[in-house]
Amino acid sequence: MSGLVDALVIVAVAALVIARQARAARVDADRRWWLLPGILVVAALRGPGLLDAHHRAASTALLAAELLVGLAIGAGWAWTTRLWAEPDGTVWSKSTRASAVVWLVGIALRVGLFALGTTLGVHQGSSALMIALAATLLVRSGILVQRARWTQMSAGPTAYGDEVSRSPRLRKERV
Repeated sequence: MSGLVDALVIVAVAALVIARQARAARVDADRRWWLLPGILVVAALRGPGLLDAHHRAASTALLAAELLVGLAIGAGWAWTTRLWAEPDGTVWSKSTRASAVVWLVGIALRVGLFALGTTLGVHQGSSALMIALAATLLVRSGILVQRARWTQMSAGPTAYGDEVSRSPRLRKERV
């Protein structure tokens, strides 16, 4: 894919994911939560330019840093997402203000990595960013699915810093 198409794919996926997380959504632990990150990785690996041929070591280090940032953002986003269980057992999620802060910090770190690469003279394609976005979504979805399973079992507080869930907790019925 061309750089423009890659950039459009990245922006479209990020906009879709962020828009979906701004409103409450049902968490389905059985769906294929790994599919979108897998598609992003395949799309990123299809094109050349993942590593700069003239600066292999610096390019590899920047890619590794980008992946670490992506993994950290995904984990931070997952743990700051509010989850709650409805009385019928369905689990819902919604991102919090802390999730937005995680995203902003992640964007700032990625801009910093891009600036560092530019300063070092490393050619940086969009493939590395696409793989990092895939890592972010994969880690976030994996943690969220696991938290949803825990929430279904316990129905306790769900987001870091939450003292109470905003939805009624599951209760045992009297027999």
